[in-house]
Amino acid sequence: MKFVKMHGAGNDYVYVDCFNQCVDDPARLAREVSSRNFGVGSDGLILILPSGCADARMRIFNADGSEAEMCGNGVRCVAKYVYDHGIAHRDHLHIETNSGVLALQLFTDAHDLVERVRVDMGEPRLQRGKIPMLGDADSNALGVELEVGGRNFKVSCLSVGNPHCVVFVDDVDNFDVHQWGEQLENHPQFPQRINVEFVQIVSRNEVCQRTWERGAGETLACGTGSSAVTVASFLAGYTERRIVNHLRGGDLEMEYSEAGVIYMTGPATEVFSGQWPEKQV
Repeated sequence: MKFVKMHGAGNDYVYVDCFNQCVDDPARLAREVSSRNFGVGSDGLILILPSGCADARMRIFNADGSEAEMCGNGVRCVAKYVYDHGIAHRDHLHIETNSGVLALQLFTDAHDLVERVRVDMGEPRLQRGKIPMLGDADSNALGVELEVGGRNFKVSCLSVGNPHCVVFVDDVDNFDVHQWGEQLENHPQFPQRINVEFVQIVSRNEVCQRTWERGAGETLACGTGSSAVTVASFLAGYTERRIVNHLRGGDLEMEYSEAGVIYMTGPATEVFSGQWPEKQV
């Protein structure tokens, strides 16, 4: 099985072109290839498939084999693959995900290879029922108290195609993301678990984010998480609508427009290609 290793701001996945090959057990394959000691090493597996309503379809599987709705950094890399490998050679693409079809604008370098992608991430879902989160399905969960492990956190929860819990902290570099991220991810308030973002406000136009991803642990970046942070920070009055989000793997340019739509712009990088033994597919 041929694959390509790609990353968006350090959020790395193994990508498989399923236009010409198939994967029978993607959950198992995701667990195997994601191992950083015994596999390729990644945050998960992304399949690039034909679509009946877009230029391509993506399916994403976390490192633990669970399937997610979508991935902001991943969809940028899917768009790069689709363009660079000739599936659809246009600077505006549509990619189908498990949470809907996204529109993307591609920016190429001097060699006509995609280096940056702007994604229309759509509108955030603020109601508990759409996150999902327990409680009144029509109420929001912005700035609410959540007790975990004997500690109370003030959190803002929302969905941007997948669920996120945003926690503002004073010193994100020294915050124990591994201890609190895992406990928040698995809090009983979240029936489908949740991604957790720990965020430090730098200025009205800048934030620093660390991410604990559902099913993957801490990752160097999270595009949907950055989208959730952009909305939560603005609604809390901490930032403007346009910000730069500094993540451990790089920066993302974010916008929460007056129309209520989130836009994310960031890099997409192909690292290497290889072949996975057929007997392990």
